Amino acid sequence: MLASLLPITPPQLVSIHKYQFFELMYPLINSTDALRVAPVDVVDKGNKLVATLYVNRASSFHKMSLFEESLRDCNRVLSISPKYAKAWYRRGKVNTSLLNYEDAICDLKVALDFEGTSSGKRQIQNDLKLMESQSKTESTFQELSGKDQLVIDELPQAKLQCVSTPIKGRGRASLFDIPPASLVHQEEPYAAIILKNFRDTHCHFCFNELPADNVPCTSCSIPLYCSELCQLQAGGLISRKCVTSKAIDDILSGELLKYVLKVTAESDLDPSRECITEHGHECCGVNWPVVLPTQVVLAGRILVKLVELKENLKDLDLSHNYVHLPPESKVELHVYSIVLIYCMQSSYKSELELHGATFAKVIVLISQIKINSMAIVRMKYADMYNPLNQSGNAPLPGDTMTNNLEQVRVGQAIYLSGSLFNHSCVPNVHAYFTSRTLLIRTTEFVLPGCPLELSYGPQVGQWDYSNRQRFLQDNYSFKCECSGCTKVNLPDLVLNAFRCAKLNCSGVVLDDCMVEHQKHKFCHLQETPEIHSMEHQREVDKLMNDEVKNIAGLMFGHSNYFPDIQSGCCLKCGYASDLKSLHATVDEADLIFQSLKGAAVSNEVYAGNGILSNALSSLNDLKSTLHSYNKKLAEAEDILAEAFCSVGEMQQAIDHCIISIQILKKLYGPGHIALGNELVKLSSLQLALGDTAAADTVYEMDNIFSNYYGNHAELMFPYLRYLKRELADGVWPANA
Repeated sequence: MLASLLPITPPQLVSIHKYQFFELMYPLINSTDALRVAPVDVVDKGNKLVATLYVNRASSFHKMSLFEESLRDCNRVLSISPKYAKAWYRRGKVNTSLLNYEDAICDLKVALDFEGTSSGKRQIQNDLKLMESQSKTESTFQELSGKDQLVIDELPQAKLQCVSTPIKGRGRASLFDIPPASLVHQEEPYAAIILKNFRDTHCHFCFNELPADNVPCTSCSIPLYCSELCQLQAGGLISRKCVTSKAIDDILSGELLKYVLKVTAESDLDPSRECITEHGHECCGVNWPVVLPTQVVLAGRILVKLVELKENLKDLDLSHNYVHLPPESKVELHVYSIVLIYCMQSSYKSELELHGATFAKVIVLISQIKINSMAIVRMKYADMYNPLNQSGNAPLPGDTMTNNLEQVRVGQAIYLSGSLFNHSCVPNVHAYFTSRTLLIRTTEFVLPGCPLELSYGPQVGQWDYSNRQRFLQDNYSFKCECSGCTKVNLPDLVLNAFRCAKLNCSGVVLDDCMVEHQKHKFCHLQETPEIHSMEHQREVDKLMNDEVKNIAGLMFGHSNYFPDIQSGCCLKCGYASDLKSLHATVDEADLIFQSLKGAAVSNEVYAGNGILSNALSSLNDLKSTLHSYNKKLAEAEDILAEAFCSVGEMQQAIDHCIISIQILKKLYGPGHIALGNELVKLSSLQLALGDTAAADTVYEMDNIFSNYYGNHAELMFPYLRYLKRELADGVWPANA
């Protein structure tokens, strides 16, 4: 719960003693929990209970030097109970802490007029005198900067067409040439829902991380929102009171009256905003959305939207895999459809009648969601190290660990047009999200008529052929026949391959299942690369084909021989290796590296305990066993980089990190987004050491992120914006 209230510890808390910190946190937690269950209209001692809870939370925030959060809670109180003297008093104290004496004096004067007790008035009068004297000597106003967010106003420029192919069915294709990094699609979700694991940490509407002063739903105890705006857009009720001069002019007049009206009117909420009630039907009765699977609850939201739009009979025109499901899965869908319709009877009894046609529609709808919904992801820096330390600066020598960047699935949504983009294990477009909005960009040059395809999860270089096919069959009920799955390629050959035991031979050795999968591709083997419009891509493909010939020459030189080749035989020279012995060596090394990884995470690696020397010895064993492009080698080098960083050996950490990235470049190809994530690690290591090579790393990282995220690159990766600003004074490489 602490993490959800304070996702990043603010710099002001560094000086707070740990016991004092917990003493401040417990009232904050209690107020936040109470707000989730407090009835909206209950009055306590002349003020609404909700207003009292907000002002108590504002007080806790103020004591913890969280001024922005405290001020927002004060404003929420005043929007509910504009005559609440305690809220005006707390607002004045917060503005005093910000050295905003002009507003603080007005706040206390309003509090004085609304205060009903003589002792309270005396305290406010004393504070006013002190504040007026301070305002004459201190005049610097500490502006609330908030989060420095980039505002990107960009619309898709490329024109697309719907196409149909015998293998993949409907899809999207380009009408004209499309350059890399072009925004080709932008769409709001038809319906969306947060995943259960993130209900207490992320906003239930925009899916961004919750601030400490989150806003609960006013009708039930499930959703939390980052602001009243998200609460309103989700269809929630806003506990706001329209303040008019007539309501308070019996107490206030003149400038103070204008000030109160100004403060209580400051809001980005538009009462006339039309919002589909996305969550409202889930507030009635028992909290069934807590129990039912996310996909089933999402189906309920789609049904509600169809009802609200009076489109009950509308077909969403989405594909489904019901006919391919096993009997037990079909029975499960039938049960969920009946349960969902019964749960929604309290809100839509007349619109969703209890008969077979309604149940059948829900069954199909859940099946459509299973294969058409998209996971809304957020970028997250691993807990080991926050790239921007608490003062907002880059990492310094002595800061802990390296910076790990990962994608986290926080939500699930249906995008009707976005679902038309087909899958490829070698995609040419990339999907990402800002708030709930889906954006799709090209990652390479696209010719007219070329299909635009994204990855539904697995990609070449990430997983091998068999795992990709299994994932797609299990989750989407189709067998992929993209170029990465039908043609021999370098990553699939080397991803899990062994090296040839023959001296000076660079060939690959495959085990049983890997050989069978390569035989499947044999009939699609190409001597020459595909035709591309760009000279650079032709060069890349030629180099890739040359490398395949170098490690698996038998596939090219003996076209009648390869289908009969056995597992354990080198694909370059035919030399046979002992697969059982090779697997045993790899398994033993795996145990040592997993032990090192756990020790590095728990800060148990130190010079002299032998774990590093054992890992280095195991690395040599892996290098003598695995092919030099095997992904396990990249992972081992990465674990060693982390371990050396944890003991302060930054140069060795950098060396191992660079080797890991070089292997990944062979697997993914140059410029892939997976490399960008690894370059974030490398740059943090180089900066910690003061290595000027960090400029080249950041330049390469910037090119990759800009290709995949366009103008949103710095919005998605604030760390990148900071690095560019720091390195813009002449440290950039000459070719930048």
